[in-house]
Amino acid sequence: MAKIELIMPKMGESVAEATIISWHKEVGDSVEMDETIVEIATDKVDSEVPSSIEGILVEKLFDVDAVVKVGEAFAIIETEASAETTAAVVEEVKEATPSKAAEKVEEEITQVKESISNIDNTGDRFYSPLVRSIAAEENIKMPELEGILGSGKEGRLTKSDLLSYISNRKAASAAPQAVPTAAPKPQPNATTPTPPKVSLSGNNEIIEMDRMRKLIADHMVMSKQTSPHVTSFVEADVTTLVNWRNGVKEDFKRREGQNITFTPIFIEAVAKAIKDFPMINISVSGTNIIKHKDVNIGMAAALPSGNLIVPVVKGADQMNLVGIAKTVNDLANRARNNQLKPDDIQGGTFTLTNVGSFGNVMGTPIINQPQVAILAVGSIKKKPAVIETPQGDLIGIRHMMFLSLSYDHRVVDGALGGSFLRRVADYLEQFDTKTIV
Repeated sequence: MAKIELIMPKMGESVAEATIISWHKEVGDSVEMDETIVEIATDKVDSEVPSSIEGILVEKLFDVDAVVKVGEAFAIIETEASAETTAAVVEEVKEATPSKAAEKVEEEITQVKESISNIDNTGDRFYSPLVRSIAAEENIKMPELEGILGSGKEGRLTKSDLLSYISNRKAASAAPQAVPTAAPKPQPNATTPTPPKVSLSGNNEIIEMDRMRKLIADHMVMSKQTSPHVTSFVEADVTTLVNWRNGVKEDFKRREGQNITFTPIFIEAVAKAIKDFPMINISVSGTNIIKHKDVNIGMAAALPSGNLIVPVVKGADQMNLVGIAKTVNDLANRARNNQLKPDDIQGGTFTLTNVGSFGNVMGTPIINQPQVAILAVGSIKKKPAVIETPQGDLIGIRHMMFLSLSYDHRVVDGALGGSFLRRVADYLEQFDTKTIV
């Protein structure tokens, strides 16, 4: 018999810790190889962690809601494998686990503990070493830190929350201040508005938001507070691409074993338009504009729970239509089955949402921060439309759809936003029917 520690695996380049939200196994239960043993949550997504060896769970090293660092042991499995096999598994786990990264995190934690005396975890909520380190560098004291809204589990302050706060604070301090001629009237705190009271009676049901819904709510409010939203609309004649898809979808499904939907076609058009208008593929950091060379397009996906998640098609401009279609199907399937990894929803530079999948003809989507634009595509409807021909104008039945682009008016003006949106529509209307899939 041998005992092996299960190590918290690497979950993404920017993820250093995770919170245990549920155990799938109890002490004494048998565990199969690759069987889920625990479910974890990062600030981005929930994930399942499989066992790297089969055996009996003999000890849980952390309780539910505990925070575990990447590279740290979280459970102990007793196995009947031979010493040679056990040694090989241990070595494999060590190689798969970013030990150097874990050591670096541990070193940073030690340094933070030694150097930061004004920020500790004696308050009402937990602060990660990274958050505490950033706060110390920016000279943010505990009272100020306690006042920042957090989007993490149970209101925890995440790295992105703190960086967004610091960015807004610097922008506010850099703005010219007018000299008041009289004592200013007290203003309500814009970052924490007081919601109206809701009257309750016996006919009301109170439903507490789940963790993901709280994250979505906080992210949407933050986006509207951060960016002045403007939305532009165009209507596109997509008859050509609809007819093309109807002609190839059965062969594609028979050959590839999966469907080709409209989503990859939309993503391809967006990727092409971004190449034409690269200043739509940016982010804002204080007064700096970050121009992204990678074209990573997020696609908003509705989950069975009713919540929303945005997996990212990375390097969309480097793929052909078949590659995009397979990536879209893979991400959508894993999103529905709660199998996305943190890396799958990170790094997006632009977002597409298909409101047409719910029968809506158009929408005014909220920007997915820190991006500066989001495109909504509506449902495709048959309509009578004017067709221009060399012989004159005709009335015909065409497949029409609306596209709407919400953009950050701090850095994207109407000319850029409108031109980009029109270019996406042009690519859809001029779809190449010789495209081979």
